[in-house]
Amino acid sequence: MSTIQFPKQFKWGSATAAYQIEGAANEDGRGLSIWDTFSKTPGKVYNEENGDRACDSYHRYEEDIQLLDELGADIYRFSVSWPRIFPNGTGEVNQKGVEYYHRLVDSLIEKGIEPMCTLYHWDLPQALQDKGGWENRETISAFTAYAEFMFNEFNGKIKKWITLNEPWCASFLSNYIGVHAPGNQDLQLATDIAHHLMVAHGKAVQSFRKSGTEGEIGYAPNVTWYEHYSSKQEDIEACNRANGWNLEWFFDPVFNGAYPIFMLEWFAEKGAVPHVNTGDMEAISEKIDFLGINYYTGNVARYKENEGLFNCENIDMGYDQTDIGWFIYPDGFYHVLVKIKELYGDVPIYITENGSCYNEEPVNGQVQDKKRIDYLKLHLTALHRSIESGVNIKGYLTWSLLDNFEWAYGYSMRFGIVHVDYETLERTKKDSYYWLKDTIEKGRFEV
Repeated sequence: MSTIQFPKQFKWGSATAAYQIEGAANEDGRGLSIWDTFSKTPGKVYNEENGDRACDSYHRYEEDIQLLDELGADIYRFSVSWPRIFPNGTGEVNQKGVEYYHRLVDSLIEKGIEPMCTLYHWDLPQALQDKGGWENRETISAFTAYAEFMFNEFNGKIKKWITLNEPWCASFLSNYIGVHAPGNQDLQLATDIAHHLMVAHGKAVQSFRKSGTEGEIGYAPNVTWYEHYSSKQEDIEACNRANGWNLEWFFDPVFNGAYPIFMLEWFAEKGAVPHVNTGDMEAISEKIDFLGINYYTGNVARYKENEGLFNCENIDMGYDQTDIGWFIYPDGFYHVLVKIKELYGDVPIYITENGSCYNEEPVNGQVQDKKRIDYLKLHLTALHRSIESGVNIKGYLTWSLLDNFEWAYGYSMRFGIVHVDYETLERTKKDSYYWLKDTIEKGRFEV
């Protein structure tokens, strides 16, 4: 048995997102988001479920903060519902929405838990989507104004800010693959939206700097890792492209001020070229203070002509899968973190999401989710390897605190360390909650 010991200053916590947990979709002046619309479009979400009530955290936030406190969390990453602040995306502020987030943040601070606020976790106001959404550059200005308002309103309270969550999902998954809101399937559109999202990120960081807001700011891209099946050059290049879709495409503009040439050339062959305006790259490359990293899965892959967008074929190596069907590949977590350090230097990193889907239900008041504990052990060990290898990891936030609305999967997939009964809304701490609590208290675990 070996001990995995984390540094004393290492920070622990958990994460959620507004549309997935808050509910209260039609209360206190909140406007519609694209997920309200998408989830109520037949055939888009499992069982035609939606986030109207979700976990009702809008009314039960104190109970949820108590769960964080008992866990021993140092940080809680939550997101703000943009249409709860600006029901029409711009213009008039909804004061009741602002007051809710003040109550939430004040309660966290009272418990000694640091709030980490994500400004955009995919719930674009529908009023902006009606004008073209992220395809329309006016949405960049609307996001910047929203961000400026939040910086000024919560200056001194919130000291860790994240502009965007998983821009790959908000662009390519949502507008090329089409399984997330608004559900388009157009590579050129998705490429332009990816660029506009990153410009919005950069403009928000510039505004943060100009405002003199106290604290730090970054963004939270999702990454994966495809290990090449062989040392053949064609296998290596296929995996580089597949990895680069998440990694270099969304990292190079921030850290290097330009898109990666090998990806630009590949997209151009597919007929997609980002439309870059003067000043865009300067905005995107505004220096950030930290990087959020979301990692769930990876795999081994190889070249195969006409396989997907990148001629890259997944190989079933027999790895275990979680209940959502994602391969468990902790080595990929280590490899991608080391790769980020190699490419972009000693940037401080918070793991802003990492977790697993297992759908165990309570039995006699207990949720025995040993597989989730095993997943956490494997990935925290890989994370520890990266720390030992010199990667500047500051903290780890597991996804998710609560079982919740899992986007296109509705309520069919459970990622929480706390079980939620969607009928009664009762919260039940899972065995993984107690395991993580013990790990946080000791700063270590045994494998």
